[in-house]
Amino acid sequence: MPINTGDILSGELTAMRVRSGERGKRVATYQITSEPRRLPPPARLCNLETGPETFQLITTSESQATQLKSFVGKEISVKVDEVACAQDAGQMSEAVITKWSVVTKP
Repeated sequence: MPINTGDILSGELTAMRVRSGERGKRVATYQITSEPRRLPPPARLCNLETGPETFQLITTSESQATQLKSFVGKEISVKVDEVACAQDAGQMSEAVITKWSVVTKP
């Protein structure tokens, strides 16, 4: 089943520490592991028959990072506003969600 803008992605949130930039500063990276979801075209870069299962959440503010910290190790749902295949071979996730918002269960 493909994942499109506006769809909800649910799965367990994990946190990893990766080195970033010239000085190798350690930054927290958050990832959702979900059932395989195909990406919309032109997503042939993901190159997986079933679609990616790991989705990295890009945080653009301290408040987003703080929000995610409380969900580590738990099930989380996010509304996907922008998703793409991972571009760098070194990336831990198969796909990257660059714009998202947490969906709270009623």
